[in-house]
Amino acid sequence: MRESSQMRIELGNRFTQHLLALNSDITPAESRTLWLNIAAHYNETQRAYHSLRHIQQLFFQFEQICQYLHEPHIIALALYYHDVIYNPRRSDNELKSAEYMSDKLSSHLNDQQCQHIYDLIMMTATHQLTELADENKRSDAAYMLDMDLSILGMPWPEYEHYTQAIRQEYAHVPTADYKTGRTQVLQTLLAHPRLYLTEHYQQLETQARTNLAHEINLLHAS
Repeated sequence: MRESSQMRIELGNRFTQHLLALNSDITPAESRTLWLNIAAHYNETQRAYHSLRHIQQLFFQFEQICQYLHEPHIIALALYYHDVIYNPRRSDNELKSAEYMSDKLSSHLNDQQCQHIYDLIMMTATHQLTELADENKRSDAAYMLDMDLSILGMPWPEYEHYTQAIRQEYAHVPTADYKTGRTQVLQTLLAHPRLYLTEHYQQLETQARTNLAHEINLLHAS
């Protein structure tokens, strides 16, 4: 509990820093309200993987690559909001998260900033880059998508913990149906020519493909 409390404080402070970097007129009370709403969503009981710990892990990645980002504060806010709405029984979580972000931040950021964050969140639905005329925005989006998939390239024990958390979130799905659906998701990922879009994350490609293939084999064997 102490660790979780400290984690929430650190993530809340970080959220405020990134928000103020984009709009210094936001009051402490406004920022706190926005953050508490985010934290409440990520602490919902149906979440085992898509929790505040997931956001913490993403910011561990963020610290490693932030020097490559052209708009780090935009990417940071997209990370905070990308899974803010998460219902394992629905398929429109990214859309709902993007809409939630727009509703909460439209009075604090300009239209262009909100649209950019909206587009970034929507890309996490497919983990494919959409057409972006701005090369800097395209580069930033690639880093964000790679951060979100970085768990796939972790050592097997960490990846296995991730798979267990995902299964917990889908506890309402019967075993046979889960095996079928999960296998389809993994095979779709393996079919991508490249899982990772940036040179920095290419080092995870081999481990990620090994993890995905091993999980498929375990699903078939169980």
